[in-house]
Amino acid sequence: MTTILITGAGGEVGYTLIHELAKNKDNYVVATSLHDLPPESEKESSEFIQMDITDKDSVTSVFAKHEFDTIFHLASILSTGGEKTPELALDVNTIGSINILEAATKQGLEIKKSIKFIFPSSIAAYGIPNLEEKKKAGKVTEKEYGHPITMYGMTKIFTENLGIYFSENYQMLSDIDRDNLIDFRCVRFPGLLSPDTLPSGGTSDYGSEMVHSAAQKRDYASFVRADSKIPFMAMIDAVMGIIKLSEADKKSLSQKVYNIRGFSPRASEIADEAHKLFPGTKITYDNINEIRQGIVDSWPEDLDDSPAQKDWGFKAKYDFERTFEKYLLPKIKERYGI
Repeated sequence: MTTILITGAGGEVGYTLIHELAKNKDNYVVATSLHDLPPESEKESSEFIQMDITDKDSVTSVFAKHEFDTIFHLASILSTGGEKTPELALDVNTIGSINILEAATKQGLEIKKSIKFIFPSSIAAYGIPNLEEKKKAGKVTEKEYGHPITMYGMTKIFTENLGIYFSENYQMLSDIDRDNLIDFRCVRFPGLLSPDTLPSGGTSDYGSEMVHSAAQKRDYASFVRADSKIPFMAMIDAVMGIIKLSEADKKSLSQKVYNIRGFSPRASEIADEAHKLFPGTKITYDNINEIRQGIVDSWPEDLDDSPAQKDWGFKAKYDFERTFEKYLLPKIKERYGI
């Protein structure tokens, strides 16, 4: 059996990740969350443990119970929520991450095994100073524009660096067996579109909100301009991406942090697809939230994911049209009984 820990398993990514990992009967999936899981996620998990990642004793007790092969560290406060409660975001996203990293490192050294540590980072790790520079930048690499303007983005880039430290330079002055440090691997997600879960505090949520509102025959007032442009991808592609990265041969990986992407539509193009799938509702742009708009404007229009393609064979299965017609449409129709 492969024993897998998922933190923050009750979130949008956790929902799909549990479903995909459960298909392999050799996986023993330990799902953890501060709050209860959706019933279907708890059913598909091998075990559910309520855990507060900011409480070191809570984390320690989980690691005392299981020896993990792979960790997917999903737990975090997202971008919009992080701006409402920046102190909480700092606590959860940094102190909580340190607790998980320390526990995984300690366990790996004790059992003499390098534990794979998969960390989904975000497009929020970028910070582009203005729209003119954003348009000029085009596809952005992992090494560019690393000056995020949100607490969420700052904690993401901080945790990326923490993961690299714990996997390469932890306790440099000691004589520990460095071969048994964690095997840290990170993916920067773009905006994600899911048919299975409702948005939960991300600034890219306008994409999913447009589609789910249209499916429910509800008008939607976008909080960003029609010309707003950032990369998105289907949730299933994002989840299969981190699973594929977790399975990649370490020798093939040339870096610790990878971009992945699917497509880069304007907000108006997402609205057009939502109208096409579910006619009869209005999507308006009369009530723009300037703060959230500013956050979206600081993120790249597109991402360069060529290292992920080259090193571990990443390729999104769903392009823009296929995401709506083949992925979102059937599941959303089932969800809302259309």
